Amino acid sequence: MSGPFAALSAVPNACLLAWGGRRRLYAVVAGVVAALSLPPVDLSVLLLLAIPGLVWLLDGALSDSDLTRRQRMLRGFSVGWFFGFGYFLAGLWWVGSAFLVDGDRYAWLMPFAVTAMPVGLALFHGAALALAALFWTPGGSRILVLAITLSLSDWLRGHVLTGFPWNSFGYGVAGSLELSQTASLVGLYGLGLLVLLIAAAPALLTGELKTRWRGFGAATLLLVAMGVFGLWRLHAVEEPGLSDLDVRIVQPAIPQDEKWVPENRDRVFSSYLDLSSRPLGEGARVGAERLIIWPESAVPFLLTRTPTALVAISALLHGENQLATGAIRLEQGETPEASRYYNSLYLFDPDGEISGAYDKLHLVPFGEYLPLSEIFEALGISRLVQGPGVFEPGFARMPLTLRSGKTLLPLICYEAIFPNELAMEGGRPDLILNVTNDAWFGHTAGPYQHLAQARLRAIEQGLPLVRAANTGISAVVDAKGRFVTRLELGERAVADAAVPKALQGTVYTRLGSIIYAILLILLAILASYYRYNPYSRKN
Repeated sequence: MSGPFAALSAVPNACLLAWGGRRRLYAVVAGVVAALSLPPVDLSVLLLLAIPGLVWLLDGALSDSDLTRRQRMLRGFSVGWFFGFGYFLAGLWWVGSAFLVDGDRYAWLMPFAVTAMPVGLALFHGAALALAALFWTPGGSRILVLAITLSLSDWLRGHVLTGFPWNSFGYGVAGSLELSQTASLVGLYGLGLLVLLIAAAPALLTGELKTRWRGFGAATLLLVAMGVFGLWRLHAVEEPGLSDLDVRIVQPAIPQDEKWVPENRDRVFSSYLDLSSRPLGEGARVGAERLIIWPESAVPFLLTRTPTALVAISALLHGENQLATGAIRLEQGETPEASRYYNSLYLFDPDGEISGAYDKLHLVPFGEYLPLSEIFEALGISRLVQGPGVFEPGFARMPLTLRSGKTLLPLICYEAIFPNELAMEGGRPDLILNVTNDAWFGHTAGPYQHLAQARLRAIEQGLPLVRAANTGISAVVDAKGRFVTRLELGERAVADAAVPKALQGTVYTRLGSIIYAILLILLAILASYYRYNPYSRKN
């Protein structure tokens, strides 16, 4: 090897020759580097170093031809688990901020939570590389095998138990609006598969000349194709224009540790009323249908059981505007134990009457409910979310319909990260409405990652997204993922904007995960060809 490749040989050589603790350390470092591709850092280019490093580490771990199948799987699992631990530790460290909101009770749990999540989530990457190790051979097939198994681990992570697809590999290009457009064809998991194929390709540059340029050239063409498609969709696809709906997003920036203090109740509610009553801003249109939006569980009391608050809302709307607000809903039982609480979204008509409601379907484990509650409560651990009771999940994702007939697809907080859970009765909606409260996580990476994931739902679905967050980041996003308006993290303000129209249904909305499944099958066939073809094994 000579020329520019000689200068780059240090990294692959270090990975190939590492063993024991050093190999595990390098795997953790590769995971950390891969996590820097995620928001808010958005250094997607680092995947071109991290994923090849993972390939070379597995090359070195499996270089002994005398290994049994069990030994190969164990070595693959070790490399994958330590990579996953670094990836999730660097990508999810901000979760610990939630334990400082009620620090007197939960601060002691923070180091355990910050490390426990990566420990558990890394099992998916460990399993992926254990499977990959069974089919690992020199040459181009190993790139395909790695992309397939890691992509499948992302899909499983998004579905097993209650699912947690946060920071799937597709979000590694969230900083590129052009590359993200591919999600309109293949969805999040298909996008992640293509990202892994491209990111792993530089590992081929250390191989035989023919394999080097054939595989790397194919990955380059794939990257170019994604970029060209993104540019075409952003600039050549006909713009649908603006709807006749305006929104006012209210972002009060109320700290989480102050919100549920009883003596702050009136002040919190007044802040919403005051912000909502401000004069219309530059983005507002006179005479348009107007929807005021408050974030998730906006007020720290049972809204529908507080007459004075309902009267104040009616006066705020004064027969002209509508209001969508997150609130806690109580279903009264015969006894306190039989009562049920829901994390809900209410829609008020211009007369101040509730015209629709939606109860959150996908609750946050340990936040809104406590799995294995008897065990954890015995250890003195309870759910983190403050409120009057433990939440129950809703029964169906129902649309909210405005007076004009426009329909809203409601997503409360965490629900925006699940691309497979947007199906709703009543046909295609006019927009996605996401209300959330990211105040738990302060000025960390968490709110930026959450926004990026909600934004990708807009691209996948070809629908505009309106997002109201307590402390930010609130935004209006068009059906191609472009920001119409945005309120930054920690900003106390309102945003007025006209809502763009939806695009026609995307390929992904029509076919779902079918294209992703076809890609997996085709790549598996191609990998098998390279693995079992005698000529390919020499390369």
